[in-house]
Amino acid sequence: MRWGIAFLISAAIAISYLDRQTFPWAIGAIRKDIRISNEAKATLDSAFLATYGLMYLGGGWLLDKLGTRRGFLLVMIFWSLACAAHGLAGGLFALGACRLLLGMGEGGGFPAATRAVAEWFPVKERSTAMGIINGGTGVGGVVAPPLIALILLRVQWLDLSPWRWVFFLTGSLGVLWAIWWWLFYFPPAPTAMSSQTPSGSAIGLRDLLRFREIWAVMGAKFLTDAAWYFYIFWLPNYLLTAWKFDIQHATAVGWIPYAASGVGCLCGGALSSWLLRRGGSVNRSRKWALGASAALMPWVMLVPVLPNIGWVIAIFSLAFFGQQSWSTLIMVLPTDLVPREAVGRVAGLVGLGGAFGGVVLGQLAGYLLDHGFTYAPILCIAASLHVVAFVLICLVIRVLQPLPFPAK
Repeated sequence: MRWGIAFLISAAIAISYLDRQTFPWAIGAIRKDIRISNEAKATLDSAFLATYGLMYLGGGWLLDKLGTRRGFLLVMIFWSLACAAHGLAGGLFALGACRLLLGMGEGGGFPAATRAVAEWFPVKERSTAMGIINGGTGVGGVVAPPLIALILLRVQWLDLSPWRWVFFLTGSLGVLWAIWWWLFYFPPAPTAMSSQTPSGSAIGLRDLLRFREIWAVMGAKFLTDAAWYFYIFWLPNYLLTAWKFDIQHATAVGWIPYAASGVGCLCGGALSSWLLRRGGSVNRSRKWALGASAALMPWVMLVPVLPNIGWVIAIFSLAFFGQQSWSTLIMVLPTDLVPREAVGRVAGLVGLGGAFGGVVLGQLAGYLLDHGFTYAPILCIAASLHVVAFVLICLVIRVLQPLPFPAK
């Protein structure tokens, strides 16, 4: 039952990554109707990330209040309708409003996933379960490029621009998933899987933020998601502009790094679980897997000097693999640190940090590209962030274990 739930939630995460990839891959077609500079694109990306991060925090609170079943249903329907609304936009302002709404809805997705893992899985299985769930990011990323290209090149209905149908059709998938979720998912009865820390329901944000370990995970997510959001929001633009590809050629290779990211999701979680089964502590098992993931990231700084697109895609694939291996493990850390009843709030804080990391690097990228710079300096920054984040975690979280919340 619980592994079926993991795959069900993975499908939701796949839809979320399909929805958030619609704008980056369709932007070439959108620019034929609406003028969008690199800085304007960065601002639209930031609009998504700002409400995504804030609702990541609010979504964690919402999930803690409504429960996983009702909360996930609500956020899925909201973000699916927001995605479809992009197809009605007539200018930058309308697009910005749609990006804000999409971020607001999707911000509840990963807190719901993290909470479901805490509800259904014991500690030794959580990283594997989160790997399956996070693997949905790879599935959504793989499906998005060819599907969007197919719609852009083949769909012409009701005299609407094809890019509008990209949003209408992808938004409808989330509504179908919401029906599936409501019929299938029910929370388990309380069991020994729950954390033994007392009075979890009494833990508020102030209690959580007293611990430097929580700040360390937030900081690590800020750094590493800055790189991740740069990759997923700007890789299509990079292929279309730096390599002068059309949408058909760009999407023909653009799905490959996402396939690698899906494998990375499974490998990061599986490595940590394997180390635990061999007798390793939670502290050592998580950190060894995090360190291995971070070691794969600096190679992306070589992209600007590579001689052909094959090598470029190979290096991006390595980076996507490492990032999603890392992300799976970072998403598991809240379940190792706090009781189940507070997992949603901690996941929200962590997601908030990650989203605003994406805002900072994305805005920098838009500014530099519109002022004569190439992608080289941005890629060098992105290449270093996971290593810095790993050092931060090792220095601040000396031993990964449940935090000592006082009984109330």
